[in-house]
Amino acid sequence: MPAATPQHDRDILLSNFESFRTEIDDYNDRRERLIKASRDVTNLSKKVIFLLHRIALEDDETSYSRAAKRGVSKLREVQDIYAGLTHELVGDRFWRFQRQVSPGLQEYIEALSFAHYLQHGTLIPFEAYFPLTVSDYLLGLSDLTGELMRFAISGLSSHKGGRAKATQVCAFVRACKADFEQYTPFVPDLRKKQAVTGQSLEKIEDAAYTIVVRSSEYDLPPEILDHIVAQSISMFSDRSHKRARAFEDGSDDDDS
Repeated sequence: MPAATPQHDRDILLSNFESFRTEIDDYNDRRERLIKASRDVTNLSKKVIFLLHRIALEDDETSYSRAAKRGVSKLREVQDIYAGLTHELVGDRFWRFQRQVSPGLQEYIEALSFAHYLQHGTLIPFEAYFPLTVSDYLLGLSDLTGELMRFAISGLSSHKGGRAKATQVCAFVRACKADFEQYTPFVPDLRKKQAVTGQSLEKIEDAAYTIVVRSSEYDLPPEILDHIVAQSISMFSDRSHKRARAFEDGSDDDDS
C-alpha cells in the first residue's frame, strides 16, 4: 500500500473543511430565515391583537363575534408562513431551532387564544388547535392574561356591560394563574410569566373592587353608574402607573 503523500493528506483535510463549511453555512442560513419568519409572525400577531381590542370595544352586541372572526381570518397569514417553513423544521431540526421559532409561536398562540376567548369565553383547547409543544402553548396563554387585563379595564370605561365582563375576565385570569402554577417546575420562563400574570390579576381585581364599591355607594341607573365607574377606573389606572414606576425605580436602586 503506497504511503500517503502530504498533498493527499492536504486534499482530505480541505475536503473535510469544505463539508464542515457547507454544514455551518446551511445552519446559519436556516437560522436567519427562521428568525426573520418568527419576527414576521410576531408583528402580524401583534397587529391582530390590536385589531381584536379595537373591534371588541365597539359598542354593539356583535362586536366580540366580529372581532374574533376578523382576527382568525387575519391569522391565516401567519399559518401560511408556518406552512412555508415545514421543510425547514423536519425531524430534530424543530428542537434544534426551537429558540428561534418559539417567540413567534407564543405570539401567535396569544393572538389566536384571544380571538377564541372573545368568541367563546373559554380557554382555547390544546388538542384541537396546537400540534406544538406544551411549553409554547402555556407561555402563549400566559401572555394572553395581560391582553385580557387590558381588555377588561378598557371595557369598563368604553363598553356597555363592561362591568359584568370585567368580573368574568377576573375569574378567568384567576383560574388560569392557579391552573398554570403546577407547570412552573417543568416549563422554563413560566414562573416569570406567572409573576406578570399575578400583576395583571391584581389590576383587574382592583378594578372589580372599584365596581363593587361604587355600585354600593350609588343607587343610580346603569348608564350613569357606568360613567362613574369609568372615571374611577381612569384614576385607578393613573395610580397604578405611578406605583409601577415607583416600584421600578426602587428595583433599580436595589440593583445598583
